[in-house]
Amino acid sequence: MAYYSVLDVTPTSEDWIPDYLPTANERVAAHGGKYVARTTSHEQVEGDTQEAGLRIIIEWPSKEAAKAFMADEDYAPHLAARTTGSVSHHYLIEGKDDLA
Repeated sequence: MAYYSVLDVTPTSEDWIPDYLPTANERVAAHGGKYVARTTSHEQVEGDTQEAGLRIIIEWPSKEAAKAFMADEDYAPHLAARTTGSVSHHYLIEGKDDLA
């Protein structure tokens, strides 16, 4: 079953970004992930204001693939740099409809 990573990332420093992107792109693909959206073009249409510079959606073939990406040793220093240099929230969402 597909899983989706949904992230909001607001950089507090941009120093980490040039090194982060090539490795993140490579490691996402290596774990079967596919970027669905990576954009600063987003509009909140409901709820309390949630500031975010960037919204990201990644489709994964399974929960295990998403977790393997997050635990990837080659990705670890880049994840640490992102979390240090941004305010980030990452949600892992199962691709199903519990209300159907």
